Amino acid sequence: MEKLKIAGGHPLKGTIKVDGAKNSAVALVPATILAESPVTIEGLPDISDIHMLKGLLEEIGGGVTFEDGEMNVDPSNMIAMPLPNGRVKKLRASYYLMGAMLGKFKKAVIGLPGGCHLGPRPIDQHIKGFEALGAEVTNEQGAIYLRAKELRGARIYLDVVSVGATINIMLAAVKAKGRTVIENAAKEPEIIDVATLLNNMGAKIKGAGTDVIRIEGVDKLNGCRHTIIPDRIEAGTFMILAAAAGEGVIIDNVIPLHVESLTAKLREMNVPIEIGDDKIYVGKAEKLQAVDIKTLVYPGFPTDLQQPFTSLLTKAEGSAIVTDTIYSARFKHVDELRRMNAHMKVEGRSAIVNGPVQLHGAKVKASDLRAGAALVIAGLMAEGITEVTGLEHIDRGYSQLVEKLSNIGADIWREELSQEELKQIKS
Repeated sequence: MEKLKIAGGHPLKGTIKVDGAKNSAVALVPATILAESPVTIEGLPDISDIHMLKGLLEEIGGGVTFEDGEMNVDPSNMIAMPLPNGRVKKLRASYYLMGAMLGKFKKAVIGLPGGCHLGPRPIDQHIKGFEALGAEVTNEQGAIYLRAKELRGARIYLDVVSVGATINIMLAAVKAKGRTVIENAAKEPEIIDVATLLNNMGAKIKGAGTDVIRIEGVDKLNGCRHTIIPDRIEAGTFMILAAAAGEGVIIDNVIPLHVESLTAKLREMNVPIEIGDDKIYVGKAEKLQAVDIKTLVYPGFPTDLQQPFTSLLTKAEGSAIVTDTIYSARFKHVDELRRMNAHMKVEGRSAIVNGPVQLHGAKVKASDLRAGAALVIAGLMAEGITEVTGLEHIDRGYSQLVEKLSNIGADIWREELSQEELKQIKS
């Protein structure tokens, strides 16, 4: 096991490139199960979640290669192999295997998903959708069993706007008989990306990106080649760290529309930003002003950027309130930031941040993926050395982070944990 070490105070300057979208990738890879012939996806991020999914596809008989961001999947020999535990338990997005395998084989056995611990994230809306399509869903010994004689299109209203449920129902419905209508659907760019792949495979999906998605079932889906969209959360993370410690940073491979809510808040804080076609320039921020943020479903402020943004607010003048309406337990980074001299506290679903303060290097632990990003940003701003453990979380969503940050001037490196440190973690 390793830890990340950051010597703070080094100004960041230059160009940093964004990878393909993690939140698309973890749905696009399971979607390949539905095809009858090989599928190629270009631009995938080289992160642990993708390697985990590659292993799961291989477990059910898929022929999979993954090199230089390109994955080739041959689904012709896949079978409805039960996946009750193992890799499934380590991956939140493993639930997309439910919709894909149900759509392909009319049955699936999938262990309850793992991933970051962000409070209750029930899959009741997924199950509601599967049942509406004609599946019988049971929970047996910690695994979800899905069985259907056939799948028939249905009108499904999501009680809660859910990206996962929207995509999962799409995956199950593309080969169902008749028309499926998903109402109160999520509108995230990643949903459009998945719908684009499925349509390229021969599906008939209309309305992705709106709150009503219509799907006409088809008998067969074929292979295709698809290029993933850029990761708006990685782009946003880089924009925030550029505002926190930059002296002029270009973020390359961005769809500016996807980060509009963040751009607006950074400008409100007095961060100079210039928008290009597929690039964003973040200039040096002389005096940051505190702003309140409230996370909302897309196109609102993303919950995945709440934690990194909280770190930036420690440098801003005044008091700010950060409210997360999506995940109740997404403030575990606050105690870690307080170790670094941040002046903040949690009240219910909000954190109150008072600044500006000078952060100091400390030993901190990433409790989840975006908390890890928040601690890296804090380390870049801090005086002295910051040590971050829990890198398995960061590696789930950020590819080659050390190399990317080093290239724009950060003093950052990885080290093996000592035996004593390993003992402390295990205890």
